[in-house]
Amino acid sequence: MKADTQAKPPAWRRWLNVALRGLHLSAVIVLGAGLLGAPVDGATAALAVAVTGLGMFALDILTHPGHLREAAGVAMLIKLVLVIWMAADANARPLLFWFIVAGSAVFAHAPARFRHALLLGGGKK
Repeated sequence: MKADTQAKPPAWRRWLNVALRGLHLSAVIVLGAGLLGAPVDGATAALAVAVTGLGMFALDILTHPGHLREAAGVAMLIKLVLVIWMAADANARPLLFWFIVAGSAVFAHAPARFRHALLLGGGKK
């Protein structure tokens, strides 16, 4: 086993993350449907996206505290701010939605050296 390998998180944390991820994806779909004209309260859908996203982010930080200093962690904080803005500003909602989707795709598929680059604080993770 490598020296930098962390202990496996408890099973309950993994299942909580799975549940939050499913709820998050559902909330994103409902929000997108509302933006396309479905009779959905966009502010409530955006808040559901924010709450579930914040929950997943909290679990990530609990497992990997150094995540907050990495590019992906900083990007997540920015996404959460934009989602909260989306909940409050119906006029900005469509543009913010697509901006967040595009940014999420970049960070989800970017090389690890980009996602995990240290942006805040020097030294080791």
